[in-house]
Amino acid sequence: MVLRKLPGVSASGMGLRLSQKFVFLLFLSGLVTLCFGALFFLPDTVRLKRIFLSKNENPAVTVEHQRASLKGGEGANVKLKVSRKPSVTHGARTVERSVGSRAQEEWSPARAQEPAARDERVTSAAHNGERGSAYSYEAFKTCLLKPALGKNQGTPPDSETLQRREKVKEMMKFAWDNYKRYAWGNNELRPLTRNGHLGNMFGGLRGASIVDSLDTLYIMGLMEEYEEAKEWVQNNLDLNSNGEASLFEVNIRYVGGLLSAYYLTGAEVRFSLICLGEKLLPAFNTPTGIPRGVINLGSWSWGWASAGSSILAEFGTLHLEFLHLSQLSGNPLFTEKVMNIRKLLNKIEKPHGLYPNFLSPVSGNWVQHHVSIGGLGDSFYEYLIKSYLMSDKTDQEAQKMYYSAMEAIETNLVQKSPGGLTYLAEWRGGILDHKMGHLACFSGGMIGIGADDGPAGQRQHYLDLAAEITHTCHESYSRSATKLGPEAFRFDAGAEATATRLSDRYYILRPEVIESYMYMWRLTHDPKYREWGWEAVEALEKHCRVDAGFSGIRDVYASTVSHDNMQQSFFLSETLKYLYLLFSDDDLLPLEDWVFNTEAHPLPVIRKRCLQEHSATQDHGQTNLE
Repeated sequence: MVLRKLPGVSASGMGLRLSQKFVFLLFLSGLVTLCFGALFFLPDTVRLKRIFLSKNENPAVTVEHQRASLKGGEGANVKLKVSRKPSVTHGARTVERSVGSRAQEEWSPARAQEPAARDERVTSAAHNGERGSAYSYEAFKTCLLKPALGKNQGTPPDSETLQRREKVKEMMKFAWDNYKRYAWGNNELRPLTRNGHLGNMFGGLRGASIVDSLDTLYIMGLMEEYEEAKEWVQNNLDLNSNGEASLFEVNIRYVGGLLSAYYLTGAEVRFSLICLGEKLLPAFNTPTGIPRGVINLGSWSWGWASAGSSILAEFGTLHLEFLHLSQLSGNPLFTEKVMNIRKLLNKIEKPHGLYPNFLSPVSGNWVQHHVSIGGLGDSFYEYLIKSYLMSDKTDQEAQKMYYSAMEAIETNLVQKSPGGLTYLAEWRGGILDHKMGHLACFSGGMIGIGADDGPAGQRQHYLDLAAEITHTCHESYSRSATKLGPEAFRFDAGAEATATRLSDRYYILRPEVIESYMYMWRLTHDPKYREWGWEAVEALEKHCRVDAGFSGIRDVYASTVSHDNMQQSFFLSETLKYLYLLFSDDDLLPLEDWVFNTEAHPLPVIRKRCLQEHSATQDHGQTNLE
C-alpha cells in the first residue's frame, strides 16, 4: 500500500500512523486467510476442483489419479457409509437395527441421475467400465452353472412342503401389504401403532424395508409387489440424503439389496450402486485404512464422523459387496480398500489366534481382548468363508484366514455343557463367559458350508460340529414358552440354553437360527431341519403376527406375550427368505452359484476366467461388426 502526502495536509491529518498501518494490514491478511481457508475446509472437495481446475480438466480423472497414490487411506484428501440390534449394540447388526444392455430401462434413483452428480461423483474408472472393462449382468448370467430360479422356481414335489412354502409366501405378502399401507417409504413398520419408523442408522436414507425386500419378492414370485418396490426405488430413493449413517448397515442392506436385484433381474442399477459405494469410501480415510463405523452420506466429507474403536463385525463385513462394486464399475479401489483391511489383520498379533472385537483405526492395535462369534464378531468370520466361496474357491488368503480362525475357535471357545449341548462361549482376556447369543446361531450354517474345503479328513468333523451347534440353537427355542429363542442364553449356574437375565429374553424376529436350518437342510437333507423350520413358522404366526404386520416380543418365556411394535426390515429380507428357501428345492438359488451376504441378499460367484472369456468374445463380436 502506498500513501501519498497531499500539500498542506499533515500525515496525521489524512493518513495513518505506522501502528495503524500495521493493524490494518494484519486485519486484511487475516481476512484473506479466513476466506481462502474456508474454501479448503468445505466438506465437498469437488467444489474446490470446480474453482481451481481448468474447464477442460475432468475432476473425476483427477480424483482417480489422487486415489492411486494413496496407501491404506493415508492422506485423507479423497472425498467421493452397526450391527443388527435395537438401540444398543448387539453385534454385527443394529436395530433402530433379460440383459443389462444400453437398450434396457435404466433403474436408478431420480436424484442420482442429476447431471451435476454424474460429473462430480462417478469416477473415470466407472465410465470406462461402461465401455467394457467392467462386467455386465449378461456376463454373470452366462457364467452361472444353473438358472437362478431353478427349473420350476424351486417348487418342491411333495404337497406338504409346497403347502408350507405357500404359507411363508402368504406371511411375506401380509408383512409387505401392511408395510405398504401404514409405513410406505419409511424404513420399518410399527404394526401396533400402524405407522412408520425411520430410525437414525441410515443417515436420512429411506425405504430400507423396500430395498431389503426386492429380491425376496422376486424370488417368491410376488411380481406385482416387486414392481411396486422397483418403482419406488426408481422414483423416490434419494442417495443424497444428509446425516450420519452406519457404514455396515448401508452396505449390507442398501448396497447388498441393489446388487442382488441387479444380478437376479438385470435391472440397471450400476450407476446408483457406484454412486452409493463411493459415498462409503471416506470412512476409510484413517491412518490405518480401517474404516470408521459411521459416515455422513450427504456431505461427502471425510470419514471421521465417529470417535473410538472400529468393530470387527462391521469393518470385516464389506468384502463381498465391495468386490462386486469393483466388478460392476471396473474400479479396483473398492477391492483395494477391503484388501487393505486383510493386510493389516494378517500383520498384527492375534491372542491365541483369536480376533478381538475392537480395533483402533488410528493405531491399528486391538483395543480390548473380547472375542465373540456372536454380536460384534459374527459376520467377520462369515465373510471369510464366503469370500473364498464367492471367488470360485480361488481366494486362498480368505481360506487360510477362515480355517486358522476356526482352529482357534475350536481350541478356545467351543464348549460342551453337562447336558451334552455344544455351544460357543465368549472370551474375555482369557476368561470364558458361558453365554451364546442368538446372533451366534448363524455359525451352524457357516461351519456347514465350509466343511468341504478345510484340512484333509475334516469334512465330517465340521458337519458334525455344525449339526451340534444348530441343535443347541434349536434347544434355545424349544425350551421357551413361545418356542422362539431369546437374544442370548447361558450355560452356567445350572442353566442350559436358556436366558437367565431379563434383558436377554426378547426376540426381535431374528433369522440366524432359521438360516442354519436352511443351510443344514441343503447340506444333509435331514428332514428334522424342515420340521424345526415349520415349528418356527407356527410360533411366529401365534406370537408375532398382529393385525397389521409382525412384531418382536419382549419375553419369549412369558405365556402372554408383550410386543415391541417393530417389524424389522431383516424379517422380510432374511427370516422369511430363509424359510421360503428351506421349503424349496435346492435349485432355487443353488449354493454352487450364489453366496448370501449377511442380510441374505444373494450375490453370484465371481468366475473370473469365464467372465474374461465372455468379455473377449463380446469384444471380438463388436470388432467384427465394425
